Amino acid sequence: MPQTVQPPALTVRRVAGRIGAEISGVDLREELDERTVAGIRQAVLTHRVVFFRGQDLDHDRHIAFGRRFGTLTRREGGKHGVHPEGHPEILTVDPKADTRRYGADFEEHYRRKWVSPLAGWHSDLSPYVNPPDLSILRAERTPDFGGDTQWTNTVAAYEGLSAPLREFADHLTAEHAFFTAVNLRHSDEHDRRILGLYCEQPQVAVHPVVRVHPETGEKALFVSPGSTTRITGFTELESRHLLDLLFQHLTSAEYTVRFRWEPGSIALWDNRTTCHFAPTDFAHLDVDRVMHRVTVLGEPAQGPGGFVSRQVEGEPMRAW
Repeated sequence: MPQTVQPPALTVRRVAGRIGAEISGVDLREELDERTVAGIRQAVLTHRVVFFRGQDLDHDRHIAFGRRFGTLTRREGGKHGVHPEGHPEILTVDPKADTRRYGADFEEHYRRKWVSPLAGWHSDLSPYVNPPDLSILRAERTPDFGGDTQWTNTVAAYEGLSAPLREFADHLTAEHAFFTAVNLRHSDEHDRRILGLYCEQPQVAVHPVVRVHPETGEKALFVSPGSTTRITGFTELESRHLLDLLFQHLTSAEYTVRFRWEPGSIALWDNRTTCHFAPTDFAHLDVDRVMHRVTVLGEPAQGPGGFVSRQVEGEPMRAW
């Protein structure tokens, strides 16, 4: 794990045993010097996800902060999701916006069709051959209770496997796609209509099951219950058992952190070494929860044996 050397103004406080830290002593509305940006990046590499509180950013400052860590991107295809007018780099996460667009709370509708309680764990946009390196999520409005997000450290999860299983996983590849049939049951015409609106263009990629981090050299599991459909080269039954084992392991509580949102909170995470789980405990409440996310353009994953992610359907993510 890389050593953290922080600029004097930054205070980094760990918040869980294997993942997560809270950063204070910085105002993200200001122009940050290179040393501060480097300190934040190093904290992300070390702790996988970092949190800031009391940051009153508008959309422009959110985008500017994201650009300090690389080129921004967003989901391609006919449907980009909801974004604030004039700010296409930002994805707005708002169940009420889903209701206006699709006629239903999109995420809650599909949560009820999960065939596994782990199905919501995911890495952002892994069906693309070059999923984002980093994601930055900002809270605008949050409920008084509920709506927490969880992250898991997939480096620690990999290291927690037995040695023979690590060696076995090093040589595996897996397919990733949106709305995987193994995780959701699409059982009626309404489902198919929403799926058509949300995912007009198929997006499928094959990634190594274990990816080597390009900056640190660490190995991390790169599968997730929300997007990984199968281990390639195995029968469906074999693949299902292998994935279930990996999914249960990487979502074990010992590798996770849970974050309580407040307005002005920001989470910045390494999408290459984490999975995260969106909240499922507030849809029955008549509350607002409005979040905004930017993502930093990534590159294809490389496995320990040299396998590099390949596109099966769709197009790579592009700079925005």
